[in-house]
Amino acid sequence: MSIVAAIIGRIMLAVIFILSGIGKIVDPAGTAEYIESVTTLPGSLALPTGVFELVLGLMLAIGLMTRIAAILLAGFTLLTAFFFHNEFGDQTQLTAALKNLAIAGGLLLVFAYGQMRGSFDYMRERNRTRKAELRAAHAEGKAEGLATHTAAD
Repeated sequence: MSIVAAIIGRIMLAVIFILSGIGKIVDPAGTAEYIESVTTLPGSLALPTGVFELVLGLMLAIGLMTRIAAILLAGFTLLTAFFFHNEFGDQTQLTAALKNLAIAGGLLLVFAYGQMRGSFDYMRERNRTRKAELRAAHAEGKAEGLATHTAAD
């Protein structure tokens, strides 16, 4: 049951970034305007940020390079809180900063336990291990056959 919860939780975290990335890609001008009005960052970051969120969100959802995607998104989320939600006297900004902090915490948990069953990474590693075991068994069988053949001569 914990595996199902981990998969669903990972997908739910990923949806935040997928939808946010799509929004930035669809309306880069609006996003650029918002970035420039709230921070000193250049608006030209809008489209690359959208692509970053979409790609890493999809990677997180399917479990591909899960740990890398999770740690990069956690860092991105903390930077977002720092640059966009740093007015802690404003209740709305404080709530948004705490939300980002919670998302980053969830992503750090994915980073810690991201290689578990139900991810593409886990299946790839399991296949790699299985193939290595087969190669080792095959080599052992050859060596044993050679030893038996040599002893019979």
